[in-house]
Amino acid sequence: MFTGIIEETGAARSIRRDGHSAVVTIGASKVLDDLKRGDSIAVNGVCLTVVSLSDGSFSADVMRETVERSNLRDLSAGDRVNLERAVPLNGRFGGHLVAGHIDGTGVIRGVRRDENAVWFTVRTSPAILRHVVEKGSVAMDGISLTVAGVSERDFSVSVIPHTARNTTLGKKRAGDTVNLENDCIGKYVEKLLGAPARRSGISKEFLVKYGFREGSACFGSTR
Repeated sequence: MFTGIIEETGAARSIRRDGHSAVVTIGASKVLDDLKRGDSIAVNGVCLTVVSLSDGSFSADVMRETVERSNLRDLSAGDRVNLERAVPLNGRFGGHLVAGHIDGTGVIRGVRRDENAVWFTVRTSPAILRHVVEKGSVAMDGISLTVAGVSERDFSVSVIPHTARNTTLGKKRAGDTVNLENDCIGKYVEKLLGAPARRSGISKEFLVKYGFREGSACFGSTR
């Protein structure tokens, strides 16, 4: 589990593709401090498992599902990527719950400055937009952001200078593709609300049998 607070940006050193899957090697510094094989790390918001470590870099397998659903399919050597280690249970939770399971991608349609902020407008699919709510959270390339506006075709976020400087967002332009992960709480709520109700065995007859009187909040008494 992640928080969407980026620790550093790294650089793709190599991408070894094999059919629709790949092995990526990412150069980094800060996130390597206590990283070990088998650990989870978010690369542009995609949860990957570290399979090997070398001096100044780590490597991870990227399976076909991840390649097809994320912008890692377009990754080239030298590209900068956002990096975050999995959050420890005793760590600060500065962003929101981010699983690192990308729902899909969006395309930046516009970038504009508003005093010290930068606004990004992102067009994406209806399936992703249905879970995007104004003032809610969304992870964009692994960055925890607050949704500033939503329309039928896109949504907008307003980014502070610190985020623009310390993530890849500062270099993004119209036409760039970004990874998107919806707030997982909203997805679970929708799933539960849409699930067929289980039969509880409680009926009006059951309640009357055990002392409930219609129009009363009293149980256990018929007096």
